Amino acid sequence: MKNNWIAIDWGTTNFRAFLLENNQVIDSLSEPCGLLSVQEAQFAAALQCLLSPWLAATPHLPIVMAGMVGSQQGWKNVPYASLPAGAGDLFDGSCTFQTPWGSPAWIIPGVNGTSRYGQPDVMRGEEIQLLGLVAMHPAENHLALLPGTHSKHARMHHGEIIDFSTFMTGELFSLLCKQSLLGRDLPQQVPHDASFVFGVETASQNTPFSHLIFSARTRRLMGDVAAEHIHSYLSGLLIGYELAEVDVAVPAWVVGSPALTARYLRAAEVTGLTLTAVDGDSCFLRGLALLRSLIQEKTS
Repeated sequence: MKNNWIAIDWGTTNFRAFLLENNQVIDSLSEPCGLLSVQEAQFAAALQCLLSPWLAATPHLPIVMAGMVGSQQGWKNVPYASLPAGAGDLFDGSCTFQTPWGSPAWIIPGVNGTSRYGQPDVMRGEEIQLLGLVAMHPAENHLALLPGTHSKHARMHHGEIIDFSTFMTGELFSLLCKQSLLGRDLPQQVPHDASFVFGVETASQNTPFSHLIFSARTRRLMGDVAAEHIHSYLSGLLIGYELAEVDVAVPAWVVGSPALTARYLRAAEVTGLTLTAVDGDSCFLRGLALLRSLIQEKTS
């Protein structure tokens, strides 16, 4: 069991863990018990409970963690690595400690820097996926889109993250659907490709953002979009608006779950972007395995 270890992505609302042997997944678990659900900062107790089936067999498995677990609200406040940042920088900035039950543990730092728009920006977790993307698909340069609650657009050069920008696409979609006039009194929503495409096309017309999203109300009132298709239309608006910032002349990767990357691929067809999808979990595990190899090399 000496080659076994645990990889963890611990976010604000969700927790995912993978039990690996020689970097091959032999078991996994996913629970809606992110940082917000941990009572009184009892992270060690929460983690031991979550991992108890694996720890019962091997109590001292090494654990490598990434994500919001390293934030100010997390288990350890791990300072960000500054741009440009590669695997060595993330290893150097890792927080090393031992759990109460004796497992050696590492929390990988996130990355901070200035976006292409001159704004301060941060990421925690996506940097691991970016390392994995480069390891899986080596090239001198990478442009990668990582869709999600807070989508990231990142550029890499020779395996280092050189800049990135955050777009609150996923969070805005949730807020607008659940808490705004746009989502009020809607019937059960049905996915609708034509409405999604209509939203993407509408977003490509350089309309001011707050005026653009109000069209989810007016298009419904005018009968242009059926009430049961408003979520599809709004998703198209938001993703289309995000993709309008991507240079159509540069091929890019989109890293994430198959369901989410499929929407971006569909929007790319409409906007003329060249996107190639790659599984987010595969990138995360490959990136964390790279850091795990550095840990083994430096600590052996």
